[in-house]
Amino acid sequence: MLSYTNPRSATDEGLADDMPRGPYDTLLPRPKRAGQRPGRLDLRPGVAVRVGLRTEAAPVGAHLPDGTLAAAEQSVLRAVARLGLLAGNLRDDGPPVPLEVRVGRTATEPEGPAHTIDVAPEGVTIEATDLESVSHALTTLAQLLPPSALRGSGLPDTALDLPCGRVEDSPRYPWRGGMLDVVRHFAPKRTVLRYIDLLAAHRFNRMHLHLTDDQGWRIASERFPRLAEVGSWRPSTRLGPDGEHDRTPHGGRYSLADLREIARYGRERGVVVVPEIDVPGHTSALRAAYPELGRPGVDHTVQDTVWAGGSSVSPTRPVVTFLTEVLDELCDAMDVPYVHLGGDECDMSWWSEDPEISREMAEHGYTEPAQMHAHLLRALATHLSTRGVRAIVWDEGLVTGGVLDDTIVMAWRGERASSRAAETHDVVRSPLFPTYFNFDQSDDPREPRSEGGAITLDDVAAFAPAPAGWTDAQRGHVLGGQFQVWSEWVPDERRIDYLAFPRACALAEVLWSGAIDDRPDFDARLRHHLARLDALGVEYRPLEGPHPWQQGGEGVWKRTSTDTIGATRTWVESVADAP
Repeated sequence: MLSYTNPRSATDEGLADDMPRGPYDTLLPRPKRAGQRPGRLDLRPGVAVRVGLRTEAAPVGAHLPDGTLAAAEQSVLRAVARLGLLAGNLRDDGPPVPLEVRVGRTATEPEGPAHTIDVAPEGVTIEATDLESVSHALTTLAQLLPPSALRGSGLPDTALDLPCGRVEDSPRYPWRGGMLDVVRHFAPKRTVLRYIDLLAAHRFNRMHLHLTDDQGWRIASERFPRLAEVGSWRPSTRLGPDGEHDRTPHGGRYSLADLREIARYGRERGVVVVPEIDVPGHTSALRAAYPELGRPGVDHTVQDTVWAGGSSVSPTRPVVTFLTEVLDELCDAMDVPYVHLGGDECDMSWWSEDPEISREMAEHGYTEPAQMHAHLLRALATHLSTRGVRAIVWDEGLVTGGVLDDTIVMAWRGERASSRAAETHDVVRSPLFPTYFNFDQSDDPREPRSEGGAITLDDVAAFAPAPAGWTDAQRGHVLGGQFQVWSEWVPDERRIDYLAFPRACALAEVLWSGAIDDRPDFDARLRHHLARLDALGVEYRPLEGPHPWQQGGEGVWKRTSTDTIGATRTWVESVADAP
């Protein structure tokens, strides 16, 4: 009988990092309990699958768009097929049954995702509380196989020996995400879908998709066609406020059908897609398409510098009505439980001078423009709530009061902003340090040009989502966290890979387990995990430093900054109280 313990660490039993480790010792993120036992399972392509659904507890079908148990079964079968074990010979009846998946909640797991994997000589049995847990379990099972199993061709046509054992696991935090900015540099749909796959492969369960900003509007609205016709492209791009024009048109947009596909693709992989429409600031592209929404008498254009800049639409009633229609269209297409409303870095300097805004301020009894910022965000969040959708804002929205009781706050402006938000609201921890992966990965001068300043793998591995110094109430408000890849300096998919990995591997473990409490063990598992990234085609940054073709060189991508992360952290904390 197997005695279940945490997977052995590289320091246990005198093991060195380079000594062979069994598959149960290489899982990443590290599970709660895992262990090997005597015996081996002979796996072959074309295995049969049996899916069982518990209906006496929480209905599994409730987690699917059409809410049917048949759809749940098909979702499980498709998830198994993606693992590569079936090699095109999918069947759900008849002996033998090497892989059995049972889905549904039990008395021992009344809430939250959890899964167990039993590998025996007769086959594999997976028990999962819901469809998200099925995805986690299959990801874990894939990691028990050789890295070659993750290649597009799947497993080889020869028999595969898998040691018997058991894994029992569940995540520490319910929100484990990655943010992708597809505005500053557009990412085609295939890149977004691949990004979902890579998040799922690390047991992340949220993808925050930043869809609108000063440099572009990426939603092809059918109600407001000028959003795509005008707002989805710019005639030229400058890298940074002092950069030279490249004189090359840049743009792109997702149709509503694309966004529907992206959301469904994520759901089937245990990843909830969270779209963001950033208002009332970061709206140059929106104002360029519909100038009447912005400051009267001012020319509005899509910004050509891929840099955060002050801008805003009017916070008045006609603009709220316009935005609710945009949100309705988005929600109808994507059927999502959350929508991010932005609320950050908004230029309110002209609001007090505008007669229409002043009239509405007087109508509401407001005396400060920031109250209108809050009013707009609350109005949009209230509208979303009528659809059963929960609003999210950056922490500026909390400062101005633009939140409802159930609004989620993403606190990016340092530890003080996070601590303040967690006193009253659920928080997704996303502080610039250390979760902004658009910053350098090291102080190595060979690094390619990026935001400037280093956020290292060590920094990410040491991150505490719920700091020990917080009160129990504050810690209870922490839903989890996510990393961000802002794309000012990210022109393509290869650069996304380079910036995200392997730092995302460390954050995946932090959010899944709560902390990396055995760094030598993590480092040993990470080195093994890099072979999986190779099989998945991820162009990650090697631990020893960038490949020659990943370096900045001597041209426009040459690293120009020194170690400025200390100054950046000081600045972020200094503006944490500003609206």
